[in-house]
Amino acid sequence: MANLLHIDASIQGDRSISRALSARAAARWRDAHPEGTVTYRDLAADPLPHLGPAGAEARFVPPDQHNADQAAAWAISKELVEEVAAADSILLGLPVYNYGPPSTVKSWVDHLIAPGLAMDPATGEGLLGGRELIVLESRGGGYGEGTPREGWDHAQPWLPHGLSLTGLEPRFIVAELTLADVNPAMADLRELAAASLKAAEAEVDGLWTTSAVA
Repeated sequence: MANLLHIDASIQGDRSISRALSARAAARWRDAHPEGTVTYRDLAADPLPHLGPAGAEARFVPPDQHNADQAAAWAISKELVEEVAAADSILLGLPVYNYGPPSTVKSWVDHLIAPGLAMDPATGEGLLGGRELIVLESRGGGYGEGTPREGWDHAQPWLPHGLSLTGLEPRFIVAELTLADVNPAMADLRELAAASLKAAEAEVDGLWTTSAVA
């Protein structure tokens, strides 16, 4: 039976474009996998603790020798890695805040980098590869080639590097200029914003077909 891991991170609630896109993608996945199961995690509503000293130490101490703090931190990493390992497909709603990913997403990635769980400590080989990871990114501005702030999106180039040790390889679907409808200074970009969103929605709609086997 197919399993989807659906993760959101936006703090914008119903106004969130990344949430709307990830929900749209999840609906398409369910249509294609009617017998499948879905695991949902909301990093904004239930944020993960940042990886602290105990979590870092736990990566270099055998689990059967963990103290209480190390064991608690390791349990979080183990839970998150097991969620990913159980999934055939993963959806990550990724808003861009201040030109980078939310800190909650960074915490999620930090917890996944766990030797013995997500990577082979002897070879460095990632143990989570072979899974489909679709990232639904929304960014308020436009940071593409030729724009005044070209390269200012630091979320998209970071995530593949951050996850590289696990073997996960993200595919991005991006809607940009999402602030055009609420920022008067961007009013002349509203048509471009609408076109970007429409293109992202069309790409989402083409992810899976109803003929997929669950």
